[in-house]
Amino acid sequence: MSRIGKMPVPVPTGVQVKIDGNTVTVKGPLGELTREFRPEMQIALEDGAVRVTRPNDERMNKALHGLTRALINNMVVGVHEGYTKVLEVLGTGYRAELQGTDLVMSLGFSHSVVVTPPLGIDFEVNPRTSTITVKGCDKEVVGRVAAEIRAWRPVEPYLGKGIRYQGEVVRRKAGKSGKAQ
Repeated sequence: MSRIGKMPVPVPTGVQVKIDGNTVTVKGPLGELTREFRPEMQIALEDGAVRVTRPNDERMNKALHGLTRALINNMVVGVHEGYTKVLEVLGTGYRAELQGTDLVMSLGFSHSVVVTPPLGIDFEVNPRTSTITVKGCDKEVVGRVAAEIRAWRPVEPYLGKGIRYQGEVVRRKAGKSGKAQ
């Protein structure tokens, strides 16, 4: 039995879960998420918790069991608490600011980089600490948008300039002279 799959997903107060066959809709204070799952997995709401069961112990069903439970848990946590990713902008002349809801970054290119947030995603910029916060209720979308922002100027290993996740460790290389700066 899958250790992750057999755990029930607790539904906190203020969150509504609706199961219609293999489609699960979760509605909470931060938004509403809907996802369709494979028909092999049986999803049931019982005693204020969502339970996922699998029909047999085939390899594919074992894999889907834990995955389905984890995705439902991410939906419940997302509409109740939300997800955030914090990015740090490091480098001389590198900066970020908000214009309306759009994120405008100066990253050493001849032009500014404008990132328009998808539906359900919000940006916050702190110019004092040069951080960009990506917020939303869908974990997958928050991670994808943060990765797209980071991809504009990944951290380079010689000077450490670029966009990195908060807490990300970048291995530094010695320059031409062979000594650390």
